[in-house]
Amino acid sequence: MPGAERERWAEEMRRRLERRMERARPSDERLAERARLLNERLFGGRLRWTSIGFAQMSHLWGSCTFTMGAIRIATRAASLPEWVIDYLVVHELAHLEHSDHGPAFHELENRYPLTERARGYLMAIDQAAALKA
Repeated sequence: MPGAERERWAEEMRRRLERRMERARPSDERLAERARLLNERLFGGRLRWTSIGFAQMSHLWGSCTFTMGAIRIATRAASLPEWVIDYLVVHELAHLEHSDHGPAFHELENRYPLTERARGYLMAIDQAAALKA
């Protein structure tokens, strides 16, 4: 392959990799948009939070500081399918109204149609990690 063509293909592959990496990179803006859409669709837009973003967490998939309205999703979740990330966001949004995991919390959480499936997906990941340890 001539040198000029090699350079052209190398540049094309670099651009493709950059686009792929950009899609996989955790984005707080992406989470904020997903939260806004899910809040509107599932909760009528009534829930309010002060911040939402990715954060380093080794054991939890997400957290919600109920009193402050701060939501964090584990950075390691960024590579999961969108529907699983949506579940994590919905779970933490539900904590804005209910700090516990009681029946009222689950009523809110179960408004997301893929809740049970996403829970199973995350349980399988956690189980596989436990077996490796």
